[in-house]
Amino acid sequence: MSSTSQKHKEFVAEPMGEKLVNALAGIGEVLGKRLEEKGFDKAYVVLGQFLVLKKDEELFRDWLKDTCGANVKQQGDCYGCLREWCDSFLLFQFVLCQRKTYQHGPFI
Repeated sequence: MSSTSQKHKEFVAEPMGEKLVNALAGIGEVLGKRLEEKGFDKAYVVLGQFLVLKKDEELFRDWLKDTCGANVKQQGDCYGCLREWCDSFLLFQFVLCQRKTYQHGPFI
């Protein structure tokens, strides 16, 4: 069983906000710079690509490798970080939205 890094634990422990791309597990200074040069300066921009790829591990790993040259470990660390963050926070946001809908009527 693989363990998660402190960076991973810190990232998935709270909302993403405006965190820089190198806050993601697996993304250090060098890969962060390469991603920034291609327009992926914030973690949420990488999250957007992750979601466009429908959270598919193979597609995301290939994208990360092609975009910034991430190795297999870096790809896996970043994928796992985003996957866990989504599992925690996207479901949480959906539940909050549903509660507001039931309390205040549908959003129109």
